[in-house]
Amino acid sequence: MNDPTDKLPVGLQRRDWIAGLDRGLNLIEAFDDAHPRMTASEIGQRTGMTRTAARRYLLTLQHLGYVAGDGKLFWLTPRVLRLGQSYLESARLPRVVQPFLQRVAMGTHETAYLAVLDGDDVVYIARNGPNRSMNTGYVLGARVPLQLTASGTLMLALRPEDEAEHWLQTHELRVFTPHTIASKDRLRLEFARIRAQGWSLSEQQLDLNSRGIAVPLRDRNGEVVGALNITMPMGHESSDDAVARVLPVLRETAQAMRNLI
Repeated sequence: MNDPTDKLPVGLQRRDWIAGLDRGLNLIEAFDDAHPRMTASEIGQRTGMTRTAARRYLLTLQHLGYVAGDGKLFWLTPRVLRLGQSYLESARLPRVVQPFLQRVAMGTHETAYLAVLDGDDVVYIARNGPNRSMNTGYVLGARVPLQLTASGTLMLALRPEDEAEHWLQTHELRVFTPHTIASKDRLRLEFARIRAQGWSLSEQQLDLNSRGIAVPLRDRNGEVVGALNITMPMGHESSDDAVARVLPVLRETAQAMRNLI
């Protein structure tokens, strides 16, 4: 098994690294929709631990209430949600954005979101608006592969071009619908379009009934800290009409927030 201290971040001393915490969090993150219940051996394989070590971590987490088991299989409990809830309740950005999302929702009659990047995913950390269709909306805390969303492609495109290109070179594009952009050349063109216009439109990438429009949320120094976006159903209006209706509201709101972040 690799020594986790081999990957220490710059500035972190070896004596300050708690390997057990790192491994425990990796174990929790190993559960997903494809692996909702696993044995200690399976967890060990996914996290680079021995079966014995994985079992000890699982039993500790079970004692703390984050994991449940039947003697063979283990699974996460709802207590894990406390970790995300602690962020949502303590982080400043979602609280600052919330009244502005309400303004967007009232001005467009659509559901508005604040999204941030976490690794290869977009995470929705604030939302406001109607729930017209659960098929075209995201719950708070939802994670979506960044290539499939207006917010994700926007935030990646607005990174330095060499970073965006490195991402393309090191990732395989997953296909979810017949409209999903599966060509890296096409995605490069999309990045160039986003950089030129300063906003993003995503249609039918993850779901055939979903359209998203996003603008960057910048702080007072001009750094992109997230994306304001609207997700709406397809079919009620054309792409051009949807953009014309909601883009000015998103842009005005993002600009109004700039000095507050």
